[in-house]
Amino acid sequence: MYQYNDFDRAFLAARNAQFRQQVERRIDGSLTEEEFRPLRLMNGLYLQLHAYMLRVAIPYGTLRGEQMRMLATIADKWDKGYGHFTTRQNIQYNWPKLPDVPDILDALGEVQLHAIQTSGNTIRNVTADHFAGAAADEIADPRPVAELLRQWSTDHPEFQFLPRKFKLAVSGAEHDRAVLRAHDIGIQLVEKDGQRGVRVFVGGGLGRTPVIGKVIKDFLPEADMLPYLEAIVSVYNTLGRRDNKYKARIKITVNENGLETIKQKAEERFAVLKPLFEGVDQQMLAGIRAMFAAPAFRNAPLEGYEEARAASPAFRAWTDTNLSAHKQEGYAIVTVSLKKHGETPGDATSEQMRLLADLAEKYGHDDIRISHEQNVILPHVHKSDLPALYEALKPAGLATANVGLVSDIIACPGMDYCALATARSIPVAQEIATRFEELKLEHEVGPLKIKISGCINACGHHHVGHIGILGLDRAGVENYQITLGGDGSEDAALGERTGPGFAYDEITGAIETIVKTYLGLREGAEETFLAAYRRVGAQPFKDALYPEKAERKADAA
Repeated sequence: MYQYNDFDRAFLAARNAQFRQQVERRIDGSLTEEEFRPLRLMNGLYLQLHAYMLRVAIPYGTLRGEQMRMLATIADKWDKGYGHFTTRQNIQYNWPKLPDVPDILDALGEVQLHAIQTSGNTIRNVTADHFAGAAADEIADPRPVAELLRQWSTDHPEFQFLPRKFKLAVSGAEHDRAVLRAHDIGIQLVEKDGQRGVRVFVGGGLGRTPVIGKVIKDFLPEADMLPYLEAIVSVYNTLGRRDNKYKARIKITVNENGLETIKQKAEERFAVLKPLFEGVDQQMLAGIRAMFAAPAFRNAPLEGYEEARAASPAFRAWTDTNLSAHKQEGYAIVTVSLKKHGETPGDATSEQMRLLADLAEKYGHDDIRISHEQNVILPHVHKSDLPALYEALKPAGLATANVGLVSDIIACPGMDYCALATARSIPVAQEIATRFEELKLEHEVGPLKIKISGCINACGHHHVGHIGILGLDRAGVENYQITLGGDGSEDAALGERTGPGFAYDEITGAIETIVKTYLGLREGAEETFLAAYRRVGAQPFKDALYPEKAERKADAA
């Protein structure tokens, strides 16, 4: 895991000291709110519906135990005892007081965390596959590349005032767990003829104009990656629109100019930039890689694991849903669900954070990940430790066996917190999860990704949900549109809208109708919702959702 050097520590201390002065000037009136706004956004501080919100970066979703404990301390000392993990692998505090924010940033700096570039028209927190360094299907650990990108993009003088916010994601596996194609730039580590390199996607994004990213470079040698990425962002910074923020993202720039034009201009810029790097980036990458060596895995017998599975149906269900294959024999990747039925997706109390820190140190080689799906990962747990880990998670409400199921819902904060939201997200997610827990259906249903956004900005990734829900305001009334068939994996697809939206008190029933329709038409228990949808199309679901329309159509026939 990356460790700050003297430069990193001095840089962060200077940034925090600068922002402390800016906060003081805002409080004494020397800065107006209009003048202060761009300064606070550069440090991750938003003004939401009820209070300030501080968004803290968790670079590529990786934490140590001491860092998680500090997040818990901040929640207790300066907030309301909890934090909210987001789809960008960040944590948000919803109730900090402005005079306290400099102290929070200094506390973060003590454990090598920050809030730099978690907002504003700049390159945001670089995200990565949350199973990085552990997944059995991984070609290479993408986190060293993500760390290189973090250092390159932080305070980059050319890219602090881009036409619009810019998001990068990195993956080192064939199976896409980082939603690469929904990012401004997605980077996939690949191998070709024995050479390590990257595949580059460009122009993806969700929001009011959802677009699946396109391949701009199928294979790029690793040594060329950083100057090539800089070339792309530089071209976007030149061509991107600044006259209309709704048309300012790179997806619009690619669409208006054409992928081939963007590629040609990027190649021209790359030819100028490559010699200027002089291999310094590769020297940095080599040093960073040394910090991401695999932990000292134990070669121990699997004592007690199978016996515990046989003795406890609850433990067996948890291992069936919450474990993933590890590259090291005898180990498993553990996803700790933050989606206990009826709870707020992504929220963790300070007590839960401290427990996860303790358990990571005791059982998980002091390694914690935050997923874009708003769960916590312990990526390296020996199977013999799983029964004890499970028993420790249960009293804290962290042993819910629902990862990848109906109740493992992604949801943005919605109108409970966000000033941009037009509808509630959290209560909808809670009600859906509770309904399917009451029906005892979700294990029968199997893998199903539901994603909810409370406005068109799509922070809940609803466009790529197997079932997507978008909350909108219709003449002062919440209205929820449904999309079906979205996918954020390597087979990325945007969901298709079913038809008219549903009222707040109807949306849970509509989701139940969709799921029961799937159960009635699937070909065997092994056929997933997404596979069944791709086989039969949208019409059976539309007919079930809008029976009056189906009846009229039948009568007309």
